[in-house]
Amino acid sequence: MFNRKRCRQHVAAFASLSALATGCGVLSSGSSDDAGRPIVVGTTSAPSTLDPAASWDGSWELFRNIYQTLLAYPNGATTPQPDAAERCAFTDSSSRTYRCELREGVTFSDGHALDAQAVKYSIDRIRAIKAPSGPSGLLGSLDRVQAVGDREVVFHLNQPDATFPFVLATPAMSIVEPADYPARSLRKDGKVSGSGPYALRANDDGKKAELVANKSYKGFAQRKNDAVTIRYFHNSSSMVKALRGRQIDLTYRGLAADDIVSLESKKDENLQLVEGSGTDISYLVFNPKDPWANKPAVRKAVAQVVDRAAIAHKVYKDTVDPLYSMVPKGLTGHTTGFFDYYGEPSTSKARRILTDDGITQRVPLTLWYTTDRYGSETAQQFQELKRQLDGSGLFTITLKSRPWKTYVEGYQKGEYPVFGRGWFPDFPDAENFIAPFVGNKNALGTPYPAPKITGVLLPRSRGESNRADVAKDFEEAQQILVDDVRLLPLWQGRQYVAANDDISGAERALDPSTIMTVWQLYRKPSW
Repeated sequence: MFNRKRCRQHVAAFASLSALATGCGVLSSGSSDDAGRPIVVGTTSAPSTLDPAASWDGSWELFRNIYQTLLAYPNGATTPQPDAAERCAFTDSSSRTYRCELREGVTFSDGHALDAQAVKYSIDRIRAIKAPSGPSGLLGSLDRVQAVGDREVVFHLNQPDATFPFVLATPAMSIVEPADYPARSLRKDGKVSGSGPYALRANDDGKKAELVANKSYKGFAQRKNDAVTIRYFHNSSSMVKALRGRQIDLTYRGLAADDIVSLESKKDENLQLVEGSGTDISYLVFNPKDPWANKPAVRKAVAQVVDRAAIAHKVYKDTVDPLYSMVPKGLTGHTTGFFDYYGEPSTSKARRILTDDGITQRVPLTLWYTTDRYGSETAQQFQELKRQLDGSGLFTITLKSRPWKTYVEGYQKGEYPVFGRGWFPDFPDAENFIAPFVGNKNALGTPYPAPKITGVLLPRSRGESNRADVAKDFEEAQQILVDDVRLLPLWQGRQYVAANDDISGAERALDPSTIMTVWQLYRKPSW
């Protein structure tokens, strides 16, 4: 019988995944008559591009498996470890010079050498192209890259940055074959030249990607299968239907709350559900250009009314957790600042906040959300927010929405008074849940100077290589966010993987940035 309580895997993304109990039929290795048959993974996260220089999005799911980075996350690791590199380290006490020595004999899947010049070329190319949707923004602390001989790469930073190894470990920093990728423009032939655990044998844009083992791969990944096919779905329901029909072997990213509840409740001997902690978050952004959203009292009153627990329960069926800080649970520096300050939702307290500022009328606010980015529950979430805020008698809420492409253009132009965003981290550090959202130029398109954060706390934390020692700086930064209420955290997600009963390794396939490493998957032996 399918029983979540009997076979529930609490996969902590920031703890050792390999230490899990094996009481749910998880085997350490596998071989069977059909072991060579591709494992088919379903997901709703289709890549937007095959070129790393153009991607700062879900394309990373594919990149992690077909490209290689200097550093990545072996199973059980919580900090980046060498992959294409043999060793990496800061060579100075100020965290401004970072050196990597490549593994000997690393090649691309076409047989050409992956050397120091290829690494330099790949990083320089990201900065030269500076694609609007690309990851050049992650390299703000990089001054220059130096190739020394064939195997040594030195990164010279323009400021101390202890998080730089985390940046190098993101799939955005995938190493590409210089001969196949133009230095100042994106590759457009739909092909891939990488050095990852797999080679891309075929790609049907937006429908499926066929991966086969890269026999020349040199790195830490130990493949437990020879081939994986990734199928892309437009919604959760069609993906789950394919799983139940055994057209796919497991799902990853994109399960809707109703489907998760259905998978949990139905007695299905042929399916298993693996639950892991996630670090994706949902939050509201207040635009200071709007005359109402610009008022601190209005923002604080909204924060006082919003009932996160109701959103988590009513909309997401308790498949997400209420979040009271921008830094999620599981990371050093997490706090519960919004709960500590506001406590339980209270209309009377919110009314007092407004009247103390001379606001006695109902406050008109327009809340915007995207229709096709963060899951099918997004519209329901905003309907619930409207119900709560209108129901308080303090606000008159109008809801508006757009598809993601035009939605992005709108908030970058400052068109929305209040808008919803989600965030999947670039790397598992509190820095990545604060730095992107503050400063005059940030990822939200709404200037947020926060001089104490940008001028003191973040620079000081970046100079500390022991990330456990930066908790106080991040706690202070989050208190500033609580005081300003320019950003209002709502919930923190979890990761769910549903799989057929003959598949193992799903609980070990999520790295600390919750990207699936498909080389961990295999079919159980037939006895």
